[in-house]
Amino acid sequence: ESSIVAEYSLYCVLLSIRVPCRDFVGQYIANRYKTTVCPNDETDPTRMLLELCVDGFYVAPGQVHTDLFKRGMCCNYGPLGVELKKNLLEQWWSSIKRSRTQVFGISTLTTGDEKSGEGNPSLDVERLNQLLDADEFNKAQRTQRILMLLRQSTSLRTNLLQGALEQYISWLELVKRRLPFGLAETGLSFQPDGSGSRAEATYASLVWFCSPRSSSQWLDHWARLRLQWWRKFALAPSEFSSRDVQVDELQEGASRGVKIVYSFPWGQETLENLWSLGDSDLLQTHGGVRAKIQCFDGQKLVVPHVISVVSNMDRSMMAYMHNSLQLMKKHDGKQKLYRRKVLKLHPVLAPVKVALDMGRGATLEQRQVCDGLLQEFLDAGISAWPGSIDITSSAEKLNTKYDEMGVLFTMVIDENTLESGVLQVRSRDTTIRESKHISEVKGFLLRYMRAAHNM
Repeated sequence: ESSIVAEYSLYCVLLSIRVPCRDFVGQYIANRYKTTVCPNDETDPTRMLLELCVDGFYVAPGQVHTDLFKRGMCCNYGPLGVELKKNLLEQWWSSIKRSRTQVFGISTLTTGDEKSGEGNPSLDVERLNQLLDADEFNKAQRTQRILMLLRQSTSLRTNLLQGALEQYISWLELVKRRLPFGLAETGLSFQPDGSGSRAEATYASLVWFCSPRSSSQWLDHWARLRLQWWRKFALAPSEFSSRDVQVDELQEGASRGVKIVYSFPWGQETLENLWSLGDSDLLQTHGGVRAKIQCFDGQKLVVPHVISVVSNMDRSMMAYMHNSLQLMKKHDGKQKLYRRKVLKLHPVLAPVKVALDMGRGATLEQRQVCDGLLQEFLDAGISAWPGSIDITSSAEKLNTKYDEMGVLFTMVIDENTLESGVLQVRSRDTTIRESKHISEVKGFLLRYMRAAHNM
């Protein structure tokens, strides 16, 4: 294996120890790569991160988008934000499916169920304003039309739980009415945004149906697995933690609850809620008819208890970006001290695995090699940043930009590449440059990503 793969493996082993070893890991990195972590930087890390999110193509420009992103709501994402979110959702889905064989994916509508009372009314505001401003209607006519508009309005869902409960009966034959099993889904729902209105956020949901006698053990099981998953991709795992929900904080209908939280600079925020909901919600959804919702627990027919696992994926993106942002001091070739911002996202989550750099004054032949290599990476499923986007910046500026974007590797295609087929590969995490033949780089990246997935 390449020395960079070996360095990464050792780095992950150190992080996985999870002692108050964060300082030890930081010191190891500092000694190994002659950098010093800045412990008392005066810059607001959150403001710095939000600026980096815009400059690094994660979030669209504009105060409204950065505010929504900070609060854990959907915003207008840039190309890297879209990729990060996709990677995070894929890993969530993969972890849930791998953890148990009896988990099945579903998809439900974003409109709520009026009968169950779930959902938040969505009005045609433009039509409402037209009715309010219309002079041709008297008061009674205007009131009648507004009431009709209200009846026609859709109801937007406020959670993913209800859809799974409604689909429960549809999949009983699939599992031969045997417990336990789960229904998983990802999608949008609408939550209070702190200003009195509602905003959309992307959620991932697992609804687990189990026997009443084992529901408490299943809640503990899922809470343990989920915390391990959150910490798996963290640069500082201790910033992700779990806590039992106090009785006065329990969701309506829940007998127990566990929260997985992240320690942001301004305080802890919930990333994932786990609830033990008993059987009341399932019974209510299906009219209280116990016979049609019963399943086998061994040889006994029972009404299942429900464990709900719900993750806010927009807030999760913010958490992982906060967790991965490092501000370091480093000496350049002239021994001048400068500050280096690095978004050290886990390789599995990083939106761009490799950036191609042709340098200034690239020739037609260099462009052709760059385009061919880019296509080779894309065909292999390796996300790449094309070298044709910015060919006027210096190598130092490009490295700074790519570090802030979280790009894992930069590959430099120069005149030497045309002559010998050798290019320079720079690592984001170590800043070490290695010479590799162009025929080897795809295999190197695939081995590196395989090692990252298996850690």
